Amino acid sequence: MELPAAFVENMGRILGEELPAYLESYRKPRFMGLRVNTSKISVEEFERICPFRSLRRVPWVGNGYYYTEEDAPTRHPYYYAGLYYIQEPSAMTPAGMLPVEEEDRVLDLCAAPGGKATELAAKLNHTGLLVANDASASRTKALLKNLEVFGMPNILITSEMGDKLDVYFHEFFDKILIDAPCSGEGMFRKQAQMIPAWEKQGPEVFARMQREILGQAASLLKPGGKMLYSTCTFSELENEGSVDDFLKRHPEFHLLELPMYEGFCPGKPELVKSAYPLERCIRLFPHKIDGEGHFLALLEKDGAPEKKEPERKKKSAKLPPELAEFLQDIALPFDPAGIQIRDMKVFWMPDGIGRCPGLRFLRSGLYMGELLKKRFEPSQAFAMVLKREEYASVIDLSSEDERVYRYLRGESLEIEEGMCARSTGWQLICVDGYPLGWGKLIRGTLRNKYFSGWRMNA
Repeated sequence: MELPAAFVENMGRILGEELPAYLESYRKPRFMGLRVNTSKISVEEFERICPFRSLRRVPWVGNGYYYTEEDAPTRHPYYYAGLYYIQEPSAMTPAGMLPVEEEDRVLDLCAAPGGKATELAAKLNHTGLLVANDASASRTKALLKNLEVFGMPNILITSEMGDKLDVYFHEFFDKILIDAPCSGEGMFRKQAQMIPAWEKQGPEVFARMQREILGQAASLLKPGGKMLYSTCTFSELENEGSVDDFLKRHPEFHLLELPMYEGFCPGKPELVKSAYPLERCIRLFPHKIDGEGHFLALLEKDGAPEKKEPERKKKSAKLPPELAEFLQDIALPFDPAGIQIRDMKVFWMPDGIGRCPGLRFLRSGLYMGELLKKRFEPSQAFAMVLKREEYASVIDLSSEDERVYRYLRGESLEIEEGMCARSTGWQLICVDGYPLGWGKLIRGTLRNKYFSGWRMNA
């Protein structure tokens, strides 16, 4: 691979005598990773049932693993059950290092396609609220799918700029993640096709964008809140330079220490002649770790955190009989007082989502299903939120059962008597105890209700 001379020259300034080792890293193989969805399965249980023999732990992420191409994890039913997300190992670091706690209100400001948002939501464990935003409306479709596959009900997916969000969410969030658009130098090893774009649109363009985004995020964070800024580039202009500029403009913020692991490198304040302790930032280099390039900085806003008071939901309105009948068979994993019906579509709304007229959003809360001619049709997203034991009648197939793959392709299945609690009606289809979707059983034949947009290719 031929790297741009200007890029190599700048890497020489950053790395000094380590430059040859960095350039040699382009001969190393790519490292592929998956991250376990701890809101569905513990890492211990995942290791017990895991079908992939080549897995090894990512040292700096407690639920991250390396895999090889032979494992083919995207072809396994566990992938469709939302038990893990495919993610480059270094890219797991930002969401892993933002200290999200249950009941937090969290914003992922540049969220698509959802690799980091899914981990933030898993940390919330169906509590609090995750607002996953991306300025590109087209990219939010992939973001929605990934959050729904992961079984996340407490979400609001928006497509706005930060200043527009401030109208509705001024000093609202406990934690914010900004995985900022960047020149992508840290991904050159993985995606050589990024190099021509870098030559046309270098770090200067992205640095301006990053500084604007950081400024917008500052007003969205509560006093006492924490904000993690990350990029997948090496440029000091986009990394230490953007953090230095932010701290000069926002004296109410200060840098926090981040945990250091073998191969991690501290930030380099000398590159931008900064007076701030930018060595508290982290740089990741592919010649130091089994992963690509990344940069992280954890910032805290001065002031005392507000005491969290749980919101009181209004008493739930009387539900339509067809919906009430369906819900009798479910041990709901959330407060039914949050159920709302809009245009015959049924949603569960988490605390913290008020009326936001004029806000562009793709999804608010959990889409539970639709009321159709005196019957309720449950959604794919609703199935993914549930646990096996939370529905009255389940068809649980082994991952080695060929019918699992047929179900994921949208085919009808023949079901033997005694496989489920009821011989007719709605069934929650599971693989080894983890939900995949719905089916409707009629005289021994399961009519497939797996969402067509998610189906496995033959």
